[in-house]
Amino acid sequence: MLAQVGYAGLTMDAVARTAGVSKATIYRRWSSKADVLVSLIDTASDETLVIPDSGSLRDDMVALLTALAAVLAGPGGSASRALIGVMNQEPALEEAFRRGPMARWAEAFGTVCERAVDRGELVASGAASLAAEAGPAILLLRWMISGMDVDQELAVAVVDDVMMPLLRRL
Repeated sequence: MLAQVGYAGLTMDAVARTAGVSKATIYRRWSSKADVLVSLIDTASDETLVIPDSGSLRDDMVALLTALAAVLAGPGGSASRALIGVMNQEPALEEAFRRGPMARWAEAFGTVCERAVDRGELVASGAASLAAEAGPAILLLRWMISGMDVDQELAVAVVDDVMMPLLRRL
């Protein structure tokens, strides 16, 4: 629903209608649409992101970026775009987004890098986290700012042409 109407167009009436309950029922649990969305973000953040463990840093990075591209290109991406656009006006949404989806993805990329260090594929370094952040940053920039499509082909290109060369220099 948020993806279709945006934050400004989201109403408690629409939330109640979609849920099949009265607006009073919605207000008993949440006092505002921001509260509803914080709860939604928290619930969605409970879902476990599958952290790949193929034994290869490159393959794990491709799997993660491909999963991120799929999220961005799907309904969750549309809803996230609507939320990102208003986060500076709603501190609770910003905090929920940071502790939920952003933290979950950061943990996944961190785990993949840690495993690569343990296997000897990567040297432990603060720069490794910057190199790992480059991939998601490119996808997010293309998706959020440029409005370009993100897909598996882009994910593979970003890993092979940007992330792995950076990570191998460390």
